[in-house]
Amino acid sequence: MKGVGEFLIEAVGETLGEAILTLLACALLACLVLIAHLSWSFSPRLTIAGAGLLSLFLAHGAWRTFRAPAEGRRRGLAALTTAGFALTAGTAVFLLFYATGCNCF
Repeated sequence: MKGVGEFLIEAVGETLGEAILTLLACALLACLVLIAHLSWSFSPRLTIAGAGLLSLFLAHGAWRTFRAPAEGRRRGLAALTTAGFALTAGTAVFLLFYATGCNCF
């Protein structure tokens, strides 16, 4: 009986955790879409320029992440772009796994 109770608690916990993560992913996706819509309605030129600058920032971070490591630690812009790329990649993976189940597409 104790094993069945533990199984039920674990199953309910996992289901609740999945529901919370899916809800967070849908909220994040909705916020990203809202930001893109508001930015585009304010100024399409600035939106494209901002997207280009963000792309350059992330490309530099990816380049610093995947190239042969240099001697010493990363400092300044290299550390910032590497952290930005890692955060963006982590967010993309999170959205890939959980936003696909929110049925908002």
